[in-house]
Amino acid sequence: MVASRPHNPPPKEISSRYPRAVPLKGGERSVTLRLLGTGDRDRMLAFARALAPDDLLFLRRNITDATAVEGWIEDANAGRNLTVLAIDGDTIAGYASVNFNAATWMRHHGEIRLLTGLAYRGLGVGRVLAGEIFHVAGEMGLKKLTAQMTLDQPGARATFERLGFRPEALLADWVMDANGQTRDLLVMAYDVNGLTDTVDA
Repeated sequence: MVASRPHNPPPKEISSRYPRAVPLKGGERSVTLRLLGTGDRDRMLAFARALAPDDLLFLRRNITDATAVEGWIEDANAGRNLTVLAIDGDTIAGYASVNFNAATWMRHHGEIRLLTGLAYRGLGVGRVLAGEIFHVAGEMGLKKLTAQMTLDQPGARATFERLGFRPEALLADWVMDANGQTRDLLVMAYDVNGLTDTVDA
């Protein structure tokens, strides 16, 4: 029998970090980091609907759908995931989330997911979000972090490699796009206990 995840701290226990302005590459622009909240549904829908089709292919949820976004926010409020937004004015520039494993025997695991808006790529938003969610995951007591991506996402791989993640598995033809084309899935992992001293998050 699989039990629900018992003890990760809810978002309120780390809410003192937010909101917080963080400079981007070059220091001329900044974004504000804060947690995903109930009032973010329409903002997230606007973010998702501006993405390229390839960005949406392998998401766990169809975030262009209002019901799916509402479910995501509900899960965040219930402590099943924690999502940090990067906000520019009233616009979502990107997000990073850590999703908790519901199985008791994998409660020390968390999967990190990250997506940056098209207009904000190359500015360092992904780097800022990756470092932030990485830090938060460690604060919440997770011991093993994973990130998944297809092999045609070199930018995502480079971002996680800078944080100390290393390839753990390559799964051939593991994901399928809307046209039925399969792609290989790369799983990267980070052992918090083993590598913490090498990462400045």
